[in-house]
Amino acid sequence: NSVLTALVSDDDEKLAALQRRYDVPLTFNYQDLDDCLEEVDAVYIALPNSMHAEFTVRAAEAGVHVLCEKPMAVTVEECERMLAATREHDVRLMIAYRLHFEHVNLKAVELVRDGAIGTPKLYNSTFSMRVRPGDIRTQRAMGGGTLYDIGVYCINAARYLFRSEPTEVLACSVNSDPDRLPEIDETTSAILRFEGERVASFVTSFNVADAGWYEVLGTKGRLKVEPAYEYAEGLAYEITIDGRTTKRQSAKRD
Repeated sequence: NSVLTALVSDDDEKLAALQRRYDVPLTFNYQDLDDCLEEVDAVYIALPNSMHAEFTVRAAEAGVHVLCEKPMAVTVEECERMLAATREHDVRLMIAYRLHFEHVNLKAVELVRDGAIGTPKLYNSTFSMRVRPGDIRTQRAMGGGTLYDIGVYCINAARYLFRSEPTEVLACSVNSDPDRLPEIDETTSAILRFEGERVASFVTSFNVADAGWYEVLGTKGRLKVEPAYEYAEGLAYEITIDGRTTKRQSAKRD
């Protein structure tokens, strides 16, 4: 029910290539954004994290709905400003967190909710990769860092598996390679306490080998999803109850 109508970039070469590839009728640079907002009903904001709030508010003020990349913004104040602007101008705001629609994650939620592993007590996750120095995700001014970029996956998984919000958080960040990643956390580890005396823990890193999985343990069994956060390949899960393990894998999805 939607048509890609316009592209916005200050890179003329990129604009021309993408316009041809996707047969897009209109292109704009950032200086002409107001003109673009007159031509569209909704925008997808895939800018650096530090710019999400500004461009969401500008779109809202023009009466344009917003699909904004995660994370929503880099401070609570920015998030609240985005919410206030979209409410004031009666436009919709959605954060582009795709795993809420991924089949394997929905199945994991269903299994835990329906009591397949008993009462869920513990959640654990690791999400890591080795990011190139100079990548936008390594720049503090742009809202870089492991928590903003990949920590949200671990936090959201804990929330939708426990169906609750954390009540207490403890975290620690380290950087063993400041020459390579001088501006951000290289690795962050966190513990989240949930009501019902449940605990979630996770580690994120931009300077170790690739990993991306989570598990939740209950009074009757264990559910593990690996890979859990990928979009370049299908996701998979295994559930173990009374010593018997069942595995399921999905094809790559869009």
